Amino acid sequence: MAKYLLLKHYRGAPAAVNDAPMHEWTPEEIDAHMQYMADFAQRLQGTGEFVEEHALAMAGTFVRYDGEGKPPVTDGPFAETKDLIAGWMVIDVDSQERAYALAGELSAAPGKDGKPIHEWLEVRPLLSEQLVSTD
Repeated sequence: MAKYLLLKHYRGAPAAVNDAPMHEWTPEEIDAHMQYMADFAQRLQGTGEFVEEHALAMAGTFVRYDGEGKPPVTDGPFAETKDLIAGWMVIDVDSQERAYALAGELSAAPGKDGKPIHEWLEVRPLLSEQLVSTD
């Protein structure tokens, strides 16, 4: 099994087929979208392929080290992460093809007018080596 990150973008990815901003959706359309993703995650829990998921809040700040004794620097010349990444799901599957198939299913979550969004999801394998020893 290999773990993959399914990354949802606000922008930076190609436009979805049903590309209506969420603030134009009705509350019922938002509920249907969220329920689709919850049902998807629950199904993957049943198959043992679900690892975790999180939606991200709109608030976020870039921070970097600015030198010894100096406070961290915030923001920068880059686009804000909060503008780019809406959330993610980590799955643990047998193959890259399975990861792509599941990302395709998640891409079909309903959006405006109850139609599938057909949004682009970024699929990235997670490195298998731990960066920190747990011994």
